[in-house]
Amino acid sequence: MATELFSKQQTIQLRHKHIGPSCKVFYSKDPLKIIRAQGQYMYDENDTPFLDCINNVAHVGHCHPDVVQAAVKQMELLNTNSRFLHDNLVQYAKQLTATLPQQLAVCYFVNSGSEANDLALRLARQYTGHYDIVTLDHAYHGHVTSLIDISPYKFQEFPAGGQKDFVHVAPSPDTYRGKYRENHPDPASAYADEVNSLIQDAQKRGRKMAAFIAESMQSCGGQIIPPAGYFQKVAEYVHNVGGVFIADEVQVGFGRVGKHFWAFQLQGEDFVPDIVTMGKPIGNGHPMSCVVTTKEIAEAFGASGLEYFNTFGGNPVSCAIGLAVLNIIEKEDLHGNATRVGNYLMNLLKEQQAKHPLIGDVRGVGFFIGVDLVKDRKERTPAKAEAQYIIYRLKEEKILLSADGPHRNVLKFKPPMCFTMENAKFLVENIDKILSDLEKGTRLGVPNEQLKTVENGSPLTLSGTKRKAPHASVPESNNSSISEPHQPEASQSEESPDGKSSHCSRTACGQQQSSCRSGTGVVSHKRIRT
Repeated sequence: MATELFSKQQTIQLRHKHIGPSCKVFYSKDPLKIIRAQGQYMYDENDTPFLDCINNVAHVGHCHPDVVQAAVKQMELLNTNSRFLHDNLVQYAKQLTATLPQQLAVCYFVNSGSEANDLALRLARQYTGHYDIVTLDHAYHGHVTSLIDISPYKFQEFPAGGQKDFVHVAPSPDTYRGKYRENHPDPASAYADEVNSLIQDAQKRGRKMAAFIAESMQSCGGQIIPPAGYFQKVAEYVHNVGGVFIADEVQVGFGRVGKHFWAFQLQGEDFVPDIVTMGKPIGNGHPMSCVVTTKEIAEAFGASGLEYFNTFGGNPVSCAIGLAVLNIIEKEDLHGNATRVGNYLMNLLKEQQAKHPLIGDVRGVGFFIGVDLVKDRKERTPAKAEAQYIIYRLKEEKILLSADGPHRNVLKFKPPMCFTMENAKFLVENIDKILSDLEKGTRLGVPNEQLKTVENGSPLTLSGTKRKAPHASVPESNNSSISEPHQPEASQSEESPDGKSSHCSRTACGQQQSSCRSGTGVVSHKRIRT
């Protein structure tokens, strides 16, 4: 079992002293202290297990032994930069590009999704000779300045806006709450035409498009699945004005959608982006990422005369880890598992939709699913407070889930790829119970006595680490109306397949889970992007 250097309160004190206040934690009034993880489970300092339904970084399962062994084995031999020849680099590039369309054959290895997307913008601008970017509303592409500029999810939070003149924001292709909905005869064309109109208007003002960038499925935007054919039409419009198409697969790649290795492939075989970025799951928690593009774009980038060098990108250890992840996905048929268990989870959630009026929409594919909560199905009024309440309650049951979207009312399901049908069943049973409690007007289980609404900038506190919060009443209503609790963007908790408060040992992702015990305690969260 892992050991602690400090008590939980000492850790909180040290973090408050030495870590920047803008670096948030989950459950600010009583943060989770996680000291180890295995498969789809995370464990706190008391060895209490939490079922992880939100971690798309630990793609093949936390601490998968094959990944750990690959890292250790290579670290014992060599780790250096890519200016020296090493077989791991070229073998990984060969194996990675084999999963992509033939045109996408040239790799640049970097260290994070933000680095990958920043480099993608450089490639696009060098190749096209243009500068402007078309992005989607509610998009998030990374934390560096160049990406905050093209991420409405972030720059719209600035008091005075923050949209730069070279950034053009198109509507998110949301067929549930967007401009063109599920009853539209051709939402793909309608949303693509919005992009074209944006481009044409910008062209008239003398602007020139370098690229259109989009997540292949929007995550922070609320688990949005673009209608099939949308990307093809957008790519045509962008190419017509000399731009390129960048597919951001940082959150959704590597088989998460189940039926395909890459989410952009959901659009059809006739769609191939010009640049693909990847990160998060690529190293199963190890910091690495990649940009893959065409030979023509890579040659144009090289023709600038400026060498591209990345100290850690493509190092032998990272490449060994990347190879291990690819091999595990294939060996354990994790994309097949995403299809089987993902379909099962979708069906369970749709059964809940038929039962509970709070569920307005269930959408997704594989292990990328969103449940859009509404106060009124006809008006589709976002049920933000209810979403946060459900997350609190799930955390009490040791299940970690998050909510996001423009209104923070969409429950996000993006678990490790070893998530099982037993996990799905237990998760949905708890959601069913919580929704039933809400609809029956039973008591709330969120702390609201002396706790104030948690804002993003509030500091950690040291009190109340294991207390039970008093319950508050919830008024009975058809449109379940409760006061706004604290604003978590993501919460975490764990489940047991047997549906009890204790947790069974089980095998997941090649790992034996140790014996578990139940845990208690209600905590608050604050909104954090995951």
